[in-house]
Amino acid sequence: MGKYAFRLPDIGEGIAEAEISEWYVAVGDTVEEDQQLVDVMTDKATVDISSPVSGKVVSLNGAVGDMLAVGSVLVEFEVEGDADAVDDGGQGDSTSPEAATQKASDAEPPQKDEPAQKRQAPAEAKSGTFAASAKQTASPSASKPAKTAADAAKDGSPAMRRGAASGKGSGAPLASPATRRKAHEHGIALQYVTGTGPAGRILEADLEAYIADGAPKPGGGSGLRQRTGVDDIRIVGMRRRIAEKMQQSKRSIPHFCYVEEFDMTALEDLRATMNAGRGEDQSKLTVLPFLIRAVARLLPDYPMLNGHYDEAEEAFRAHEAFHAGIATQTERGLSVPVVRHAESLGVWDCAAEIRRVSEAAREGTASRDELSGSTLTITSLGPLGGISATPVINHPEVGIIGPNKMVERPVVIDGRIEIRKIMNLSSSFDHRIVDGYDAARFIQDLKRLIECPALIFAEDE
Repeated sequence: MGKYAFRLPDIGEGIAEAEISEWYVAVGDTVEEDQQLVDVMTDKATVDISSPVSGKVVSLNGAVGDMLAVGSVLVEFEVEGDADAVDDGGQGDSTSPEAATQKASDAEPPQKDEPAQKRQAPAEAKSGTFAASAKQTASPSASKPAKTAADAAKDGSPAMRRGAASGKGSGAPLASPATRRKAHEHGIALQYVTGTGPAGRILEADLEAYIADGAPKPGGGSGLRQRTGVDDIRIVGMRRRIAEKMQQSKRSIPHFCYVEEFDMTALEDLRATMNAGRGEDQSKLTVLPFLIRAVARLLPDYPMLNGHYDEAEEAFRAHEAFHAGIATQTERGLSVPVVRHAESLGVWDCAAEIRRVSEAAREGTASRDELSGSTLTITSLGPLGGISATPVINHPEVGIIGPNKMVERPVVIDGRIEIRKIMNLSSSFDHRIVDGYDAARFIQDLKRLIECPALIFAEDE
């Protein structure tokens, strides 16, 4: 039998490394050619990688969350034949498996204190989600010894320290049924109580002293218990990408936030009328298509809101096209699919496109083009929208708009009190590019269009 070393192939678009997001095989599995092996994630998309050969898996070089350089050995197989072989991963190299493995380790040396288990054990967590826990993925803290009751009590109350000193945290403490019942009623774990009786037995007096020394007070016999467990959760896949993106945005962009109140009554009446003729199997209009249509109408007058700022070049690239990012919550985390050329879409076409790209993002079928290139983002939590928010700009854009929850409120109009449908609209802008005056003026113009929706559809003068 020979060995075949399969390298991480060139994924394209200048990608130098990728993150392992999910393994579909384990060491010892027998696989067929073209069988799915692993999902890897780049800055652009998640890519499925299949086996180039049939054979038995003898080594997986990486766990979920690990970053591998393109060309490093990903999987080693035992295959038919006597000769060893190594896949060149599109690199034009034909070194032996041992040399290829050595190259991979040279290219990405392990951290000094990194546990070997983390580098070797294949992970079983789902793509784009939190790994199950340190027990499965061996986070750095997994190599630390478990904390004892004495350790946990070092910084606790005098009663906690005194109880830990008894050294009974690892076994069932000795106590009478009456003492146990009293401890149960007070919600006290007896392992933290120092026993002064024979063989460390906890007497009722010991329990009373523990309570007097700062232990939790009675909860009326509610049976409530303290929760003390801690899980180390690795941040991998989509969640890692979100964390990096949010950190980049908040670290590099000075956010200017602006909130304004919109009277949605007229727009809601129009929306209800337009939806009334739709069948049960037909999509209906939400607020977003109207909002996008109004923004598209205004952007030619505010070119510095629609584009990308390049910090390295100190240049802003203003786009004529309005590619609307639609912040969408998925099982893997926040995603931003894109409605391209929103300026050319009517409200019905816009609604259909929002639905299409959002569903593709939730199902994990969106293409790279559908998940990149937005020039201004709309974010909405629908009924969870709250009173206001401070939305985080989708770097490298310079603005983001977020409608909040709509409520009915009494409003004074021409000296009369009327019940109106009111919604706050929150927005954030990059203060390096957008002055507060221009941002406020843009939101006020948007308010005028939304509160009088006929203007959204009026022909340009």
